[in-house]
Amino acid sequence: MIARAWAWLLDYVYAVRVQAVILLGRGLPPSHEGEAGPVLLIPGVYERWQFMRPVALRLAAAGHPIHVVEPLGYNRTAVSDAAEVAQRYLDDHDLHNVTIVAHSKGGLIGKHMMLVNDRAGRIDRMVAIATPFNGSSYARFLPGRTLRAFMPTETTLAMLGANAEVNSRIVSIFGAFDPHIPGGSALAGATNLRMPVSGHFRILADAAVLAEVESAARQQSA
Repeated sequence: MIARAWAWLLDYVYAVRVQAVILLGRGLPPSHEGEAGPVLLIPGVYERWQFMRPVALRLAAAGHPIHVVEPLGYNRTAVSDAAEVAQRYLDDHDLHNVTIVAHSKGGLIGKHMMLVNDRAGRIDRMVAIATPFNGSSYARFLPGRTLRAFMPTETTLAMLGANAEVNSRIVSIFGAFDPHIPGGSALAGATNLRMPVSGHFRILADAAVLAEVESAARQQSA
C-alpha cells in the first residue's frame, strides 16, 4: 500500500513538473524530417503534445518524422470529435503508413480513427501507452463530463470495445501499476507489453518503455 501511494505521488510530481515546463513555453518543435515512417503523436486528456516530449525525442532520433495536431490543444473534446480533427490532419498532409503513438486518452482517439475515420487507410499501426481501453472504474467518481467520459459504460468506449478488428495492429504498453486505470490497459487481440514500472505519466519517460515504443514504431503491419 505504501509503495503504491509513493508511486502515485511520484506520478503527480512528474506530471506537474512537465505541465510547468509546457507553460514556460519549452518543448520540442515538431520535425517532419527523417527517412523512417511518419509518427503522429496524440497526447492524453489535459495534455498538450509537448507532454510526450521524451517519446518525440526518441523517435525523432530514430529517424521518424514527428507530426502533432495543434488544434487538439489540451485534448478535452470528445474522443469522436478529436478523432475527426486528427484524421483531418493526416488527410490534409497526405500522410501514409502512419504510426500513431498515443498516451492515455490518445489511444482511444487513435483506435477511433483506425475504426471509423481513416477511410483512405493512412494509418498502419498504433502504439498506445497507458490507454484505458476498458475505461476506468474511478471515472464515475470524477467531476465533469471530460473525465466521466472514461466510464466503462460510456457509449464511445463501449463501441470501441465491441469492435476488435483493428486490435491486431495495436501495441498496448502499460505499467505494472497505473493509479488511474486499476483494470489495466490490456487489449484483446493486441500486442500487450506489461512493463515493470509504475505510474500513468512517468511511464512516458521510462527508458525501457521508450525502447519498446521505438521498436514497435519500427515495425509495419503485414
